[in-house]
Amino acid sequence: MRILLSNDDGYFAPGLAVLAAALDDLGTVTVVAPERHRSGASNSLTLDRPLAVRRSANGFLFVDGTPTDCVHLAVTGLLEALPDIVVSGINLGANMGDDTIYSGTVAAATEGYLLGIPSIAVSLTSKEGRYYETAGAVVRELVERFARRPAPQPVLLNVNVPDLPRDALQGREVTRLGKRHKAEGVVKTTNPRGQTVYWIGAAGEAQDAGPGTDFNAVASGRVSITPLQMDLTHPQQIAVLKEWLE
Repeated sequence: MRILLSNDDGYFAPGLAVLAAALDDLGTVTVVAPERHRSGASNSLTLDRPLAVRRSANGFLFVDGTPTDCVHLAVTGLLEALPDIVVSGINLGANMGDDTIYSGTVAAATEGYLLGIPSIAVSLTSKEGRYYETAGAVVRELVERFARRPAPQPVLLNVNVPDLPRDALQGREVTRLGKRHKAEGVVKTTNPRGQTVYWIGAAGEAQDAGPGTDFNAVASGRVSITPLQMDLTHPQQIAVLKEWLE
């Protein structure tokens, strides 16, 4: 099995090392990741300059670009054969609800999906990062399942794992995305040169977090597995828009 790994925390991130170790004996593992932290990069491609690819001491390849760049480069030019699966993570922090729009972790997996490859984005739902190995074990089980029962069509899974010991997990649940409240306002401050600068405000708290959502599953100690799609069409508004345009 050919496995391509990437992330948005950078090639040096501990979650990526744990992920690579967890999947190492399942096939040929190749890591192509950003050279630095690129959280919030979403699905951006670098089109205004060429990209450099280098190899780190541990064998990971790193790119001076976005998570999407990394997967795109790997699949369309770097690798001699297409990967059987793309896995992005293990992200430090949840990617639930509206987070998926901005997430570089989800974006790397999305690029694999758009290129016709089954893809998984995996996140550890805390900022402490105590139990990366739990998330690694969860992903290993999913990749083993893909190996035994290949998906009939490309799939994109967004997986959020509670930051708990593996034996403390309360199972897994197939979920839908929840929704957050509006993000907090920007934080205005002054840099050492006296210039006014702004930090993007924190994400809003969960708003739609009832049963069946990713927020609810994680809060209950369960692994959340959400199938995603990239069709942004709003089908309920098609007829309304046609009538409005008459």
